[in-house]
Amino acid sequence: MSALGRLAGDDRQPAHDGGPALRRALAPRRWAWIAAVVVLTGCASVRPPGPPNAADPWERFNRQMFAFNEAVDEAVLAPVARVYRDVVPSLVRTGVSNFFGNVGDIWSTANHLLQGKVESGVHMGMRVLTNTLMGIGGLLDPATEFGLKRQSEDLGQTLGVWGFGPGPYLVLPLLGPSSLRDTVGMPFDRYATSSSVWWGGDAAAQSALHLVNVRAELLATTKLIGDVSLDKYAFVRDGYLARRLDQVYDGSPPLPKFEDEGADPEPPKPGK
Repeated sequence: MSALGRLAGDDRQPAHDGGPALRRALAPRRWAWIAAVVVLTGCASVRPPGPPNAADPWERFNRQMFAFNEAVDEAVLAPVARVYRDVVPSLVRTGVSNFFGNVGDIWSTANHLLQGKVESGVHMGMRVLTNTLMGIGGLLDPATEFGLKRQSEDLGQTLGVWGFGPGPYLVLPLLGPSSLRDTVGMPFDRYATSSSVWWGGDAAAQSALHLVNVRAELLATTKLIGDVSLDKYAFVRDGYLARRLDQVYDGSPPLPKFEDEGADPEPPKPGK
C-alpha cells in the first residue's frame, strides 16, 4: 500500500475493521490528513520566502525543471540504475567506470594544457598512456597505483580560468544543474568525452551505458541528499556552484568580500 493509501485508510482492510459505519465516521479525519500531506509537499516545491539568490535569477524556471528531472529520474533512471547495480558484478562495473574515466582523462589533459598548466597536463597525459597501454584500454587503473591520480578538467573550468564568469545558474532538462558558462562548454565536453569518438562503436549504446553506470554510482549520494536536505533544490544548487568555484580555482577560491571590509589584495588568477 502507498503512503497516501495508508494515510487515507484504504478500504481494502480485514473484516474486523469496524465496518462501513466506522469508515464513514473516520472519513473527515482521513481527508484532513491527506490535505496536510498535499500542503506540506507543495511547500517543499516552491521557492522559500526571502530575497532571491543573485546567482539564480531564473529560479522559478529552474525549480520547475528540477522537479521534472526528479520525476523522470525516479520513474526511469534510478530504477534502471538499481537493477544494473544489483545484477552486474562489482568488478565489471568498476571496469566500466575505469574505461569511461580514461576517455574523460583525454579531454582533461587537453583542458590542462589550454589553461597553461603544462605540468599537470603532462601528468594527465602520462595517466592516459599508462591506463591505455597497461590497463587493457582503460579497463584497469594502474596509473593511480603509480601515483598518477586523476585531475579532471572540462571546458567550463577552462573558460573560468580564461576569465569568463559562471553566469546565471541553470537547470537543464534531463542533464541537471549547470551554469550559463558550463552550458556553453557542455556540447564540446560531451563530444570529446564520448568513447565512440575515440574507439568507434555504437554511440547511443555507449552513452546509455555510461549514463546508467554513473547513476548507479550516485544512488547512495542522492538518497543521502534527499534524507538530509529540507530544500533539495537549494541544496543541490548551492553545492554545485560551490564545487564549480572550487574547481576553477584548483581548491583555493577567493574569500567572499563583505561591505565593512577594506580593500583586499587582488586574488590570484584561477589556474595559477
